[in-house]
Parts: sequence; structure tokens; C-alpha cells
Amino acid sequence: MRVASYVLALSLALPGAAIGESSARGTALSAMPGGEAIGRLMMSGKSMCTGAMVEPDLVVTAAHCLYDTRTGKRLKPEKIKFEAGLKSGKASATRHVVSATQHPQYRHNRKGQAQMGYDLALLKLNKPIHMEQTLQISSASRPEKGDMLGVVSYTIGHKNDPRFAYPCQVLARKGETLVMSCQVNFGASGAPVLAMQNGREPFLVSVISAKAAMGGRKVSVGTALTSNTLKQIMAEG
Repeated sequence: MRVASYVLALSLALPGAAIGESSARGTALSAMPGGEAIGRLMMSGKSMCTGAMVEPDLVVTAAHCLYDTRTGKRLKPEKIKFEAGLKSGKASATRHVVSATQHPQYRHNRKGQAQMGYDLALLKLNKPIHMEQTLQISSASRPEKGDMLGVVSYTIGHKNDPRFAYPCQVLARKGETLVMSCQVNFGASGAPVLAMQNGREPFLVSVISAKAAMGGRKVSVGTALTSNTLKQIMAEG
């Protein structure tokens, strides 16, 4: 797997420069099982990422979202706000974060490059959000080359409404790093990557870290996620 050296993290500093929106198709968040569990993360009011609830009081996102995009310093958890199911600028529920735990092997790079393979973090909310369904994480299945995927994210062009990039697929895998054809943009850091196959309800298999290029083709990069990975992060909390 040969990925271009510029692997650009996708947390969005606000306000941002005008950048072209992803060409991926969008669809209603309510049309997806567990869609209301996906939301926008506001980081100290200065930057934006995407997150997904895996428990009523736990949100998974990218670890690099925990750091100030300008200074590289770790943000205080209470400065992070999660807006669940945000549509047309209105959230179904809003919560603040009380603690944030990153993958034990993640090391932050201040140059804006994502650390491939470990860019995961778990956020604990100040109060649970009770809804019918949170996103399910597979206990064993890991996406492999050719598997079909979908990505739900808030981006620079769609800050108040999510975009659903589908269909896309795994182009390559090395360890816990996935290279995917899913088209993403700034703000998509931490966006859930969903397995979309075999007529089953989608389940969470990765989160978006960055965009890059492979063989002259624009790609997205994510970290594979299983329930065991989640337990590893929780053990650090």
C-alpha cells in the first residue's frame, strides 16, 4: 500500500476558507438505522469534527480532534460539545463532554498530519442521550479490500446537515489503517465509516482520519474499529 506522504487531517478550523464540497451523494440522516446517533462536534467553538454515539453517554471520534488546530495543545474536555442528529442546524440533543480518552498508542502531530492506525478517541458525555438505537460495533469482523462502505459526516460545505457518502469501498488495508474510495472533506474527521453489505443493518467499522492520494487518486484514510479496540481505549480512561 503506497499512500502519498501528504496525509491531511480533516478537522475543520472555523471560520474556514472556501473549499469545494465533496461530490459524494447526500441522503436524509433519518433514513439510516442509527442515524440520529451521529452528530457534529464543536471544539471550543474554534473547530469542528464529526462523532458517533456507541453508548448513550459515549461518542467515538478521531483523536486528533482533541487538539487545537492552531496551537496543537490538547483541548479541555468541557470545551467540547456534541450535537446529536443535527439537521437543518437543529440537534435532537446537545451534550457537553466531561472526559476524553485517546487510543493509548496515538501520538499527536502538530503539522496537521494524521497518525494512521491509532487516530481514535472516546468522549464521555455529561448526561446520556436516550434514543432507540446507537451505532453498533462489530466484535470481530474487520473490513477488507473490496468491502462496501458508507460515511456520514458534517463538512465545510454542510456544517448544519450531514452528508452520506455511498457507495464507496476499501481500496487497501495495512494493519489497522484503511484506505477507502469514500470522498470526504474538512469537518469529516471522526466521521463513522459503516459496513453496508449483505442486507444487514450498517455497523461501525472505522472512523475517518484524513484525506490523501494513492496512485493519483483521491482517497480517505481511517482507523479500523472493533469492540476490542473500544475496550482498549476505555481501559485508558
